[in-house]
Amino acid sequence: MPPNRSDRPPNLLFVFTDEQRVDTLAAYGNTRIEMPNLNRLASQSHVFDRAYVTQPVCTPSRSTLLTGLWPHTSGCTANNVPLAEATPCLPEMLPAGRWATAYHGKWHLGDEIFAQHGFEQWRSVEDLYRPHYSPGRDRSARSTYHHWLLSRGITPADGDVFGRDETARLPEEHGKPAYLAAEADRYIREHRGEPFVLFVNFLEPHMPFFGPRDAQYAPADVSLPGNFDAPPTEDQPLKTRLYARSYYERGHSGLPLKTEADWRRMIANYWGLCSLVDTHVGAILETLDDCGLAERTIVVFTSDHGDMMGSHRLLAKCTQFEEAVRVPMLIRLPGQREGRRVAGPVSHIDLLPTLLDYLGVEPPAHVQGRSLRPQMEAGAPPREVFVEWNGANTGLEGLPALHGTHVAEYADAIATRGNALATIHDPVRTIITPDGWKLNASPLGEHELYNLTSDPQERRNRAGLPEDRPLMRALCQRIAKWQRRTGDAVELPEI
Repeated sequence: MPPNRSDRPPNLLFVFTDEQRVDTLAAYGNTRIEMPNLNRLASQSHVFDRAYVTQPVCTPSRSTLLTGLWPHTSGCTANNVPLAEATPCLPEMLPAGRWATAYHGKWHLGDEIFAQHGFEQWRSVEDLYRPHYSPGRDRSARSTYHHWLLSRGITPADGDVFGRDETARLPEEHGKPAYLAAEADRYIREHRGEPFVLFVNFLEPHMPFFGPRDAQYAPADVSLPGNFDAPPTEDQPLKTRLYARSYYERGHSGLPLKTEADWRRMIANYWGLCSLVDTHVGAILETLDDCGLAERTIVVFTSDHGDMMGSHRLLAKCTQFEEAVRVPMLIRLPGQREGRRVAGPVSHIDLLPTLLDYLGVEPPAHVQGRSLRPQMEAGAPPREVFVEWNGANTGLEGLPALHGTHVAEYADAIATRGNALATIHDPVRTIITPDGWKLNASPLGEHELYNLTSDPQERRNRAGLPEDRPLMRALCQRIAKWQRRTGDAVELPEI
């Protein structure tokens, strides 16, 4: 049993998924997906109504969650850009020896399977990032999940590594979620007598969009997004129009995406992946209860970005649409048993300093966010939120990037290559205001302005309306102020 010490700090259990839409939980309006464990957690937690990532793709967003820095500050501006060894993560900000620390799951911040950044225990599930290991790393080493499967008599089909498609087809008891839940269970039980910080990241419901729960939901029973009938229009970014064409022509995860029936099948699979994760998150939370630790543990649940999953006839992320940049975010404080809503918007940039605040640790001066504790406890008014796009990682890779080319020339380049798709580099900067305005300011001039109060599905881009020009200029000035404060060098055109 844990010692009865009044000075013992709280534990931190930080659970996050990859690519989970905000509307997959009852707390955010979806009561049709079976999510009993996360729905129960939400009923006992601070539920953040409008939580935003700092960049809607894996590596940049994860860098913020772990460091409290903007992607343009940490340098993790695209997938597979490693987090610098000298950039501290949350465990490295804690007093030495005060907490036991562990990271379980997908990392995607460099040197995937090797313990680093203050995490003493490391459980890994991915072997596909070997080409991105640092010089000197052993590329023949394999993830702990790989060895766990081998111990159960399961060998990779190609004799080398287990691919994502391959493990997604395994029975549930051999899948990554089951493995991570078992490892988290063991860790919590072994460290129940001391303070611990445990991060657990599930790959699911990230692609491939299939798994052992594909039959859980009938396609006819799933709901299409409310803006499924609103594919990107001519006044929305060319990149999003290319996305829509790409998914129509190529499909995804072995499924065509040409008809409503195709999309319903895809969404049914995605719902199954969400329910799969819920089951194994529930197992971890049950372990906390069994060990008598719920009263002394901060529990966080969120995701690194959302998924379009049919909204605007798009899939995945890499856009500034709400479905890609908004995520569920729950924080249950020690002993909390009643839910509380926190009005948004809020940003992931503020999550790390919030957790340090509740752990009783002063954030280092370089951390760029601010604690959300005043909003959580005293109802302090929300602040404006910023989201950036820096990448490559458009999902349209294949042709050389046409950096600096005018939008019309992109269209010409696409036309001359038939169905080929170009990579568009457009480092957009987004502001979302507490009163519901959203501006995506584009260096290529593909600006978007939405009133999220009257148009939450982002059907009408108001950027071309003369009467909204003064508002756009004012919002762009606020973006520029944020850029100066955070050292962001992206140049935006005058509006």
